[in-house]
Amino acid sequence: MVKYLFLFLSSFIFAQQSHSVDFKNCLGIITLNTQEKSISGQVNYEFEVLQSIDTIRIDAQKMAFENVKLNGEAVVYRNTGTQLQLISKFKKGKNKLEFDYKAFPKQALYFVGNFEGGSSAIASQIWTQGQGRYTSNWFPSFDDVNEKVIFKLQITFDKDYQVVSNGVLKAKIDSIKQTTWSYEMCKPMSSYLLMLAIGKYDKYTAKSKSGLPLEMYLEKEEAAKFETTYRHSVAIFDFLEKKIGVKYPWKVYRQIPVRDFLYAGMENTSSTIFSSRYVVDSIGFEDRSYTNVDAHELAHQWFGDLVTAESGTHHWLQEGFATYYALLAERDIKGDDYFYSKMYESAQQLKYASRTDTIPVLNAKASSLTFYQKGAWALFVLNEAIGDKAFAKAVKSYLKKHQYQSVTTNDFFEEIRKVSNFDLVSFSKVWLEDYRFNTQEANKLLLKNKMMQLLFEVESLKATPLIEKQDFFKKVLQSEVDSFVKKAIVNQLKSEKFKAKKELLELALATQDIAVRQIVAVSLPKISEDFRLEYETLLHDKSYQTQEIALYYLWKNFPEKRIDYLNQSKNWIGFNDYNLRTLWLSLALSTSDYLADKTVLINELIQYSSPNYEAITRQNALEKLVGFRLTNDEVLKNLVKAKTHHMWQFSKFGRDTIRKMLKEEGMKASFEHVLSELNEAEQFQLNRLLKEL
Repeated sequence: MVKYLFLFLSSFIFAQQSHSVDFKNCLGIITLNTQEKSISGQVNYEFEVLQSIDTIRIDAQKMAFENVKLNGEAVVYRNTGTQLQLISKFKKGKNKLEFDYKAFPKQALYFVGNFEGGSSAIASQIWTQGQGRYTSNWFPSFDDVNEKVIFKLQITFDKDYQVVSNGVLKAKIDSIKQTTWSYEMCKPMSSYLLMLAIGKYDKYTAKSKSGLPLEMYLEKEEAAKFETTYRHSVAIFDFLEKKIGVKYPWKVYRQIPVRDFLYAGMENTSSTIFSSRYVVDSIGFEDRSYTNVDAHELAHQWFGDLVTAESGTHHWLQEGFATYYALLAERDIKGDDYFYSKMYESAQQLKYASRTDTIPVLNAKASSLTFYQKGAWALFVLNEAIGDKAFAKAVKSYLKKHQYQSVTTNDFFEEIRKVSNFDLVSFSKVWLEDYRFNTQEANKLLLKNKMMQLLFEVESLKATPLIEKQDFFKKVLQSEVDSFVKKAIVNQLKSEKFKAKKELLELALATQDIAVRQIVAVSLPKISEDFRLEYETLLHDKSYQTQEIALYYLWKNFPEKRIDYLNQSKNWIGFNDYNLRTLWLSLALSTSDYLADKTVLINELIQYSSPNYEAITRQNALEKLVGFRLTNDEVLKNLVKAKTHHMWQFSKFGRDTIRKMLKEEGMKASFEHVLSELNEAEQFQLNRLLKEL
């Protein structure tokens, strides 16, 4: 109760401030210290007092302040640990505030890799993630999304690195060891969209049809992956700018991949950050394309950055729109069948989720699935109901009218009412206020597509004996229909006896479609000898995911051929998370007659578990090391380091694994043995777990 009261009062106080004070411009002159993982500098704000007020607040989490001046004079201030509060009898008029600050952020700004050199396989980077009201951890700013400011940042850093921030790069000044980068926004934005990304990147440039500069970054060693990573980026930009009907609102657009990112991507104003897992070669592109994330984050430049949801209740105006327009962009690239298949998949997810998830779209506590996918479905329904022309006109008017401002659902609805008599009250009740998913209406829209009609026919046969539907399935598998339908057929075969479905599986493999063949690979954890040769062809598919599945199942099913499979795959690496290499090492270690001395293999797997690699690689390696009970001091230390990682999924894995191991005889003493070799934060986390016993 106290927690919610505090949140209410905080929101109320900021609402009061936004009526009394308007922050206009901000200049931040900052430096970063990689040894102590700190950020410091000078901040200058220009603001106007609209009505008398005695306290002005700036969010600032655990920061130190000096030289705080208002209009050139010292001012009384309070540092609460969460805010910088200026105490004075403020009257109407324009003001200038300046101060120095320093922070040691525990979140929102991340130092990744080893800036001191060494043999780390993970590149040294610094990057930020502000969404979730966290920018105030590294820069004194505003957690309230409704306070929009024109930001300018000057960042000084090691001259060997590229530094990226929001807006146009106005100046770049080199000194002997450092470079100062000056970035400027021209229009106001919410603080949560403020960003930094620093790394050893190469910059690639292009221009949109409208003449806007597009910048795409990659680490120097990843140059060969540029085309596949950014394959559709320019086309997506051109499509969305035309489809949305409003010129891209900023003067440049950048995309920067970073290591160990918290999400798939983040739509920082003018400069999107995305996860390096999407940096792929031509094989990786088949399973892990950046295309959808690319389109989603770009759409946010309009829906989220140009117009920002006033509160969490209206969050679907950001995520629903970005999800829907990303699918429209993919539809332009991949066709109608792809679009409808994705809408069908999300419809199925929403239908089953609504059995337990009772929170509707218009609720700040709604799930990501609801905000993103049901929000997109609501827009699809609305678009289809009023027609493309009216929908496009309303969206354009909505963006133009509310640009650089905060919005509510009613703001959007007002523009819909101007172009259509559509019953928005009923629409809102069904799609935004009811937690249930309207499957009947969704199916009507899906069935406008011929491929979907065939899919529904296939799905209607789930309870039909295989003998009665076999000929129909053969016909479909041999047709030119989209792979989505063929995958549905293979999925129906999972519970069938192998002899009965063998011919259909052979036809599925014969499609030479990577997605269909991958479903075959997944569907056969048990492989009979008379299908071994056909299944072995999956090892040669241009898909790291298929190769991983096929190698494991073949190794498991045919012990007498394990050495052949290991020799065939010994040079495989896979994605940039080493998925194939770590699998190969685990299988080689589990094959008793493969290599007499396995020390080299064990050491390599331990190396992949270290901080020299990204979290997903480390977790893959640690899972295998713990599973094979190859837990020396180095492995135990790496497990504790996992517990202190900034990615919550990896941290949770470390915590849960240590707890489980501590229940085993002798493991408490083993962990206590490595305590002295850990840093202070790691010791603290391990001691907490040891005290649970």
